[in-house]
Amino acid sequence: MTNVAVHLEAQQPSLQIHAHDAIAAPAAHEKGQQHPIKLYLVVWGWLFVLSACSYLIDYFGLQGYLRWSLILLFMMLKAGLIVAVFMHMAWERLALVYAILLPPVLVLVFVAIMVFESDYTHLIRVLFFASPT
Repeated sequence: MTNVAVHLEAQQPSLQIHAHDAIAAPAAHEKGQQHPIKLYLVVWGWLFVLSACSYLIDYFGLQGYLRWSLILLFMMLKAGLIVAVFMHMAWERLALVYAILLPPVLVLVFVAIMVFESDYTHLIRVLFFASPT
């Protein structure tokens, strides 16, 4: 019996260290993951203001490219706020941000290139074949 008591007595400081680490680790982890409620309230306020601006576009009856440019601008600003704060992308590593955001940006660049190419093709058809179709 004395050998067992000596063995347990030798392990007791080790158990205390592990117990202390187990208690301290979640407290530090929780503290690092919490964001102040003020941040969320400010983002909600900006989302409300941007949504109100989107509705004011229809209220004032704006038309044409100005209308669609403003609608797309407000849409992108709202989506950026939601992704950055509510999806926690603002606190991710830069490599992850690039992996998620870079492909859609490149798709938009390629769409813009196709739009310019289609205008060029349409112009060539009109000039050389005298037919807009």
